[in-house]
This record gives sequence, structure tokens and C-alpha cells, in this order.
Amino acid sequence: MIKKVFHPSLVYLSDVVGVALAWWLAYLVRFNFDIPKDFNAGLYQGLAVTLVLQGLLLRAFGLYRSIWVFASLPDLVCIARAVVVSALLTPLVVVVAVRSAPEVPRLVFAMQPLLLAMYMGGSRVLYRTWKESRLYGGLRALGQPVVVLGTGEAAVSLVRELSRSAEWRVVGLLDDNKASQGREVYGCKVLGRIADLERIAEEYKVGHAIIAMPNERHEVRRKVASACVRAGVKALIVPAIADVMTGRIKVSEVRNVDVEDLLGRDPVRIHTAEVREYLRGKSVMVTGAGGSIGTELCRQIARYEPSILVCFDISEFALYRLCEEFAVHYPNIQLVALAGDVKDAVRVDEVITRFHPHVIFHAAAYKHVPLMEEDNAWQAVRNNVLGTWQVARSAVACGVSRFVLVSTDKAVNPTNVMGATKRLAEKVCQAMSTEGKTQFEIVRFGNVLGSAGSVIPKFQEQIATGGPVTVTHPEITRFFMSIPEAAQLVLQAGSMGKGGEIFVLDMGEPVKIAELARDMIRLSGRSEEQIRIVFTGLRPGEKLYEEVLADAEETRATHHPKLRIARAQPVEEGTLDALLQWLRQRRPVGALEVRRELRRWVPEYTPSPSPPALTVVDKPGRRA
Repeated sequence: MIKKVFHPSLVYLSDVVGVALAWWLAYLVRFNFDIPKDFNAGLYQGLAVTLVLQGLLLRAFGLYRSIWVFASLPDLVCIARAVVVSALLTPLVVVVAVRSAPEVPRLVFAMQPLLLAMYMGGSRVLYRTWKESRLYGGLRALGQPVVVLGTGEAAVSLVRELSRSAEWRVVGLLDDNKASQGREVYGCKVLGRIADLERIAEEYKVGHAIIAMPNERHEVRRKVASACVRAGVKALIVPAIADVMTGRIKVSEVRNVDVEDLLGRDPVRIHTAEVREYLRGKSVMVTGAGGSIGTELCRQIARYEPSILVCFDISEFALYRLCEEFAVHYPNIQLVALAGDVKDAVRVDEVITRFHPHVIFHAAAYKHVPLMEEDNAWQAVRNNVLGTWQVARSAVACGVSRFVLVSTDKAVNPTNVMGATKRLAEKVCQAMSTEGKTQFEIVRFGNVLGSAGSVIPKFQEQIATGGPVTVTHPEITRFFMSIPEAAQLVLQAGSMGKGGEIFVLDMGEPVKIAELARDMIRLSGRSEEQIRIVFTGLRPGEKLYEEVLADAEETRATHHPKLRIARAQPVEEGTLDALLQWLRQRRPVGALEVRRELRRWVPEYTPSPSPPALTVVDKPGRRA
């Protein structure tokens, strides 16, 4: 905390003294430090005129509104402007005012502004250096040692701010840019490349590293975050550049690296004009609105100012939470929260007829693979397939313009009941696309970070309780994307469809779950010796890897780089009617019959056999 600063009057007095010194020194230099007596009159008369004129100009340029200890480049620019103007005006005024004395040498007029600028700028820099040395110099030896990763603007700002912190002590920087090697940033040397982090951490006894690369692609930041995890240092990261630019937070307000920094991707850029065109001022309905994807869809839709947002969900608590959130963050959006079951034809018809939505996003589904595999198999069929048909049928009957089905990569060559029911739901929409004016679009994507029931919250809970962390198989992989990214691409796909397409999201590279578990353990500050990884074996219906396209399908590009359209196999005529007869049964249907019938409707469905029990404890340091 800066308790004392120079009063502006003292700063102004110092500059006026600088004007006089610069004038006198210019004369001394002009005459080799031996001023002839004949020129004394011009010196003193010119000095009086210059003091008045330049004193007024310095005041006029507002040089005394800033605080000296914070003097920086803008202050120097302001000084330069004032000096340039005075350099132009001073000769004119002095020549007119000093007529009786000998002529003032032209070199004096040229040198005086330069000397004045050196005095004013130098005095401010010296004062700031002295003041910061008194205020913060002692802090450089305090705080926890930390390495800053990066040498860009954010890293420079961070090092400057941390130099005033008692919490951190920057021992150096690391960056892969060859031009930065061996350079210094505010007295802190660039010690090497990112690959040297483990060696530097051991050599300098560093336990923390701060990633200061907000402008880099996420792929670069992800590799750096992974390097921190593998080097055994606690990784921190600077805020997003947008937050810093808006002034909401400072560069030095670092946060812990989380799993999204390891798995997330570069922000999605959607064509907002296209999305706004079919959402703004329209009635929009979201089924499964209380779920992870449904809730985010509602948030994203709210940005485009629909006339009304109809949120339909079977869970009253989920709807309550959604209403509470919108009351705080989106108070201007007219939200209608309606409890109901998508299988209830009367309720679905009532809602769609009453609000006549322009577009329906159908996200309601049972999606937990093992839970839907045995005792709940028939309910998965009814909810995911019959529920989709009920909403789609009502949409066609009421003339809804667009219907977007949120599907999954598990619908591709499914090995479980849940995936097969979602593929069957896709077929329902494909068949319905020929009945009426409603445009049906289907969007497939993989796992989303942090969604209800996903592996990441489960791992976080297991780590918090001391483990063990349970992974089904050493080689199992999954695709991941963030919930906002998935929701935005669903909205984008909804604006692009012509009817019956299956949109496939670019899911990036698959992630090995065992490696994800190890990284999350290290992110928590624990070691693999402290928290074990136990391999429990594949669960019913689970496969080692997911696909986004069936073997018989092809894709074609769209104008959005992260969306492609699959050329899916057509649905045979009469399939929908026969399917509905099976779905409308009023008797209990067992899991074996469900799997047998699903193979009839989804030929690519291959039920996985019940996997043998497997419990393997991952030894510390072992790599799957």
C-alpha cells in the first residue's frame, strides 16, 4: 500500500527547475562550459521568458494528474508532446521578447527541449525505481518459489505484478520461443524451454508453475498443463484474456488448473447471425431442460432473446434450479417451466399446442449405459424411442418448424441398450422427416465434461475421499468436449439442417481414461502412491472405444469446420408403423426380449457379452 506520494505542486516545481537547468546547461554546452559575458543578458532574459512559457505549457498538458510512483509509458508520451510543442513555440516567443540582448544561439533552442525531456523522464523513472525498491524490494526474497511459463504480454504483466507480492517469488521463466532464451523479464531470466520444467523445478526447489499463455491455442496450453502435471509441480493458470481486458480480474489472480484445461479445446465460434435468425423473437422448447445439456442449451438460447423459452422436464427439482438461475442471470427472458413426461402424449400435445414452438430441442433421454442394460432396458426403450416419437409426432401435427434431436456417439455400431435406443430414436426422426413440414435434424457427440453421471465428477469424488479411483479397463478411451461447446454446436446444427440430416460434431482426439485418472490425481496434489487406481473390468454394454460414424456411413463437410453431415442409411418404408406396435405394448418386457428386438430394428447393434469380473490395482508409476 502506497502511503505517501509527491504532491502535484512539488512535481510541478521540480519540472520548472528542470526548465531552468535545461536552459542553463544548453548554454554551457554551446560555449564549451565558458559562457561569454556578452551572452549573459540573453541567457537571463531568455530564461525568464522560457520559464513562464514552458511552465504554462506543462500545466496545459495535464502532466500532474498522474502519480509519480505509477509513472509509465503514457506519462512519457505526454511529456514528449509537451516538450515538442514548447520546442516549436519557445524560439518564436524568445526572439520577439528578447530584442535588446544578443541573439540566443540556435543550438540552445535545439538542445534545451532535449535536456528538459531527459530531466523530466529521468526524474520520474528514478523516483519510481527508488519507491518500488523501498516498497517491494524486500519482497523478492519472500514467498513461494514459482516458475512462469511463457514470455508474452501476459507473462510480462504477471512477473511485474508478482514482483510486488509477498506470496510468490519468481525464480525464472520457461518458453519454447528460441528468441526468448537467455533474455530477462523484470530481472527474471528465461531459464530454458517448457521441457526443462522438471529439471528446473528440482534445481530451484519449485513446487508451483504458472501458465501465462492466455492467447495461445488451447492445444498448446493443454500440453503445457500436462507437462506441469507430469513434472509433479502444482499448476496454476492466468485468467482468460477477455476477463483481463475487461478489467474484471487481474493477471495475477491465478487459478488452479482443472481437468477442463487438460481436456477442453479452443472456444467454438458459431455463426451467430444464422442462429439468431431462427431463435430471436421465437418460441423455443427444450425437453430434458433440467439435464446437463438441456440446461446449457437453455442458457445459450437465452443469449438470442427468444420470445418465450419453454423448459420441459420430468424432474421438478431440476426445473426449480433452472428457474432460480434464470431469475438471477436472465431476468428478461420469459421462461416457462413445465413438469411432464415425454412419453405422456396428452401432456406433450397440450404443451406444444399451447406454446406452438418454432423449434424443439429434444434432449430428454436415459443415458447411463450400465443402468439401462438390464432391469431398466424396457424403460430406456420407451423413454428414448417412444418419448422421441411422441414429441416428434406432436411437432409435426402442430407444424413446428424445426426439431433437433440430441443424440450420442454410442448410437454408432451400438453394443449397449442405451446406444441402440438412441440409434432407433434417430431412425424415428429420419422417418418422420418425410411426414409434414417439420425439418428434423440429429446431432451426435460424445461425452461432455462435468455432465451428470460422467466419469470426471466420479473421479473427483473418489479423489476427495482418498481413493481408490476406479477405471473399468486400462485401454478404455472416450471423446470429450465441454458442455457449452456441445450446446453451441447443437444450436448451429439446428440452423443448418434441411431435413433428415445427422450432424456429427468434431470431437477431436480420444482420451485414455486411465491417463485422465492419473492426471486428475496429480492435479489434486496427491501422488499415485497415495491414491491407487483400480481396474474393475468393463461394465455391461460398455466398449473400449466410441465411434462417431457407422461403418456404412459417409460424411460431407458443412460451412462450419466442426460440423459434418453423415449420409445415413435410409429407413425402410413401414418400419415406423411396425416399431410403434412394439413400443405401445402394455405388458412388462424383459431385458433379453429388448435386446432381441433391438437387433431387429437396429441391425448394426451387437450386444456385448457380460464381461468377466476384473479387479486390478494399478501399481504406482505403471503406464497402461
